[in-house]
Amino acid sequence: MRAIVKRDAAPGLSLADVPRPEIRSNEVLIRVRKAGICGTDLHIFHWDEWSRSRIRPPLVLGHEFMGEVVEVGRLVQNVSEGDRVSAEGHLVCGHCELCRTGNSHVCPETRIIGIDRDGAFADFVAVPATNIIPLPASIDDDHAAVFDPLGNAFHTVLHSEIAGRSVAIVGCGPIGLFAVGIARAAGAATVIAIEPHEDRRALARKMGAHLLLDPTVDDVEAAIADLTRGYGADVVCEMSGHPDGVRTAFRICRNGGHVRLLGLPKGAIEVDLARDVIFKGLHVYGVIGRRMYDTWIEMRNFLAASLVDIEPVITHRLPMERFEEGIEAMESGEAAKVVLSFD
Repeated sequence: MRAIVKRDAAPGLSLADVPRPEIRSNEVLIRVRKAGICGTDLHIFHWDEWSRSRIRPPLVLGHEFMGEVVEVGRLVQNVSEGDRVSAEGHLVCGHCELCRTGNSHVCPETRIIGIDRDGAFADFVAVPATNIIPLPASIDDDHAAVFDPLGNAFHTVLHSEIAGRSVAIVGCGPIGLFAVGIARAAGAATVIAIEPHEDRRALARKMGAHLLLDPTVDDVEAAIADLTRGYGADVVCEMSGHPDGVRTAFRICRNGGHVRLLGLPKGAIEVDLARDVIFKGLHVYGVIGRRMYDTWIEMRNFLAASLVDIEPVITHRLPMERFEEGIEAMESGEAAKVVLSFD
C-alpha cells in the first residue's frame, strides 16, 4: 500500500510502498479516505529534539483520519465491515486505575498511532475496535478527518460551563480557531480571539469571535478589562504554548476564573504563581487529548446537528502525494488545517 513514511533518523518524509497491516483479533482495518496534517507531523518531518527522543523509524505517520472499515478481527462485535468511521488515536491500557475510573485520557501507558506505532498516512490503518467512532452521514468526510484536533478544542472549551460567560482564546492556530467556533456555539456571551497574525484573526472572525486583539499592538489586558467591567474573562483557553501567551492567560482571567492550558511550551516558563494564580483563586486545567469517550460523543453531536461550522479552518485540500505542499503551507502560515485525500 501507499504510505507517507519516516524512513530514517533524519529530516524529511517520503512516499513509500509498505506492507498492508495485518489486524489482531480485537482490531479493525480501515481504508483511509482523508487524513489531516498535524503540527506533530511537522516536528517529525524536521526531526527536532522531541522527535529524536520519541520516534523510532521506520514509521508510517498520521493520527487524524477517517475512512471505511474493510476487515474486522474475530473478537470484534461493535464494528462491521462497511462502517464509515473515525478513531481515537490514543491507545490506552484499559486496566489501570485511571482507565477504570473514567480518566483513560491520562493513562500512563498511552501509545499513539503515527507516533508510537504505524499511523493513518496510508491506504490502510489498523486500530483497536474500542477506539472506533462511527460517523453519521451528515458529517462531511473532510470534517470527520480532523476530529482528533477538533476534539482537543472541545475538551479545552467545554471543561466547565460556557453559556453566558466571556471566553478568551489565546492563540488561533487550527485548534484555537476550532475553539472560537465551539465557544460561540456553546453560548458564550463574548468570545475574544488573541492572535498576532492577521490572516488567523480574519479566520477567527469567520469562526464567530466578537473581538479580535493583536498582542503585538493592542493592550490586551486593558481591552479585556474594559469589556468585562474590570473583572477579566471568565474562561481563558491558552492554545499557543508561547511564554507570553501563557502569562497573558493568567493575567486576563478574572478572580476565581478558569484557565485551560492546551498549548505546549518548548521549555520552562516563568509565571508569578502567587500574584497571577494563587491570590486570584484560579482554576487551572491541563488539557491532554480528548476525554474517552465523552468528548467524541459531544463533538459528533455538535457537528451532526450543525451547531458549529468548522469549514473555514480547512484551508487546503491535497492528494496524499502532495503532502509536502501541505507542510510548506502550514509552515508559511498560509494554511490553517490541511486535509490529504487517499481516495
